[in-house]
Amino acid sequence: MRVLQIGTDRTIFDAKSASAARMRSYGKRFGQLDMIIFSLREHKVRGIRLSEGAYALATNSFFRFLYLLDAIRIAFRLPKPDVVSVQDPFEAGITGWIIARLRGAPLHVQAHTDFLSPEFSRLSLLNRLRALVAGFVLRRASRVRVVSALIKSSIEQKYKLRAPVSVLPIFVDVEKYRDSQLEPRLAAREHLFQTKLLVVARLEREKNVGLAIHAFAKAALDKSCLIIIGEGREKKALQKMAGDRGVGKWVFFEGQTDPAQYYKLADLLLAPSLYEGYGMAIVEALASGTPVISTDVGVAREAGAIIAEEDDFAKALIAWSENGPREGKLANYQYKNLAEYVEAYCKDMELSLNRTEDINSAGEDR
Repeated sequence: MRVLQIGTDRTIFDAKSASAARMRSYGKRFGQLDMIIFSLREHKVRGIRLSEGAYALATNSFFRFLYLLDAIRIAFRLPKPDVVSVQDPFEAGITGWIIARLRGAPLHVQAHTDFLSPEFSRLSLLNRLRALVAGFVLRRASRVRVVSALIKSSIEQKYKLRAPVSVLPIFVDVEKYRDSQLEPRLAAREHLFQTKLLVVARLEREKNVGLAIHAFAKAALDKSCLIIIGEGREKKALQKMAGDRGVGKWVFFEGQTDPAQYYKLADLLLAPSLYEGYGMAIVEALASGTPVISTDVGVAREAGAIIAEEDDFAKALIAWSENGPREGKLANYQYKNLAEYVEAYCKDMELSLNRTEDINSAGEDR
């Protein structure tokens, strides 16, 4: 089976990355996996052969608006795929739909983001346009894969799709986080503060990290600190916010680094996102045994996080400090290992071939 995948994850070009490892596993299971990854020339990435059956190709576009045309150009240099899969129903989705239609292949659509959350559209005009594009693409899919029951429910209620919608959560190496041990450099910091709070997120508006800083300042827990892992455009604004709230000395921005060690160091993870498709950090922290306070996003509720509304985040933090729990427990995680996840993922894509309706006309009567 030959699969053509369209996406935006440029970490695939790093042969040592977790995403590249997954692609190699998919390629071995399918027989052949070709990936077209949206990229600009300034990103300086090149096509790479990850394994005998897995190739990643960069569009190397001059401008973002050329991603679609460059991806189509590359697709027609490749052999005809049995299935076209897209990693989102937005820019990759519309590109994949055009390729699938022109090449006569079924379209498998993946949704990793809760794009039907009101917060998603409020964030920007681009997101509002993406939500409109998503409806068009999903109605023309042979099969849809989402990463949480929350997204599935939203999509089915909104669109009443003909295509089956399956829930396949993102793979997390649970054993890695469960068995991780503190390195000496972090162990030396363990007793500097009585309560160590943690945020692991891109520092972007949708991650709402300011809510964590606000809750930390308002709760004013004795001998506590807030550690923030991640980088992004909001970093300077968040640093200023911490200073303005009088807690700058106790908020530590650690940059982009592997959070596994920090989950073991922290007493509690704060996950204040406006919306999430899944919530990787939530699952990782709970797998590490670290409790989580989260807004009601992604898999937070079903995974075992403490759920708090934005207005009550500080109250939830105070309540946790007084009553616990001190240990997090990951619930409802369905994979035993990577091999089990890969098999479920590949089977879902193979089921796209079983669709008898013509994908080129699907949705036209809606």
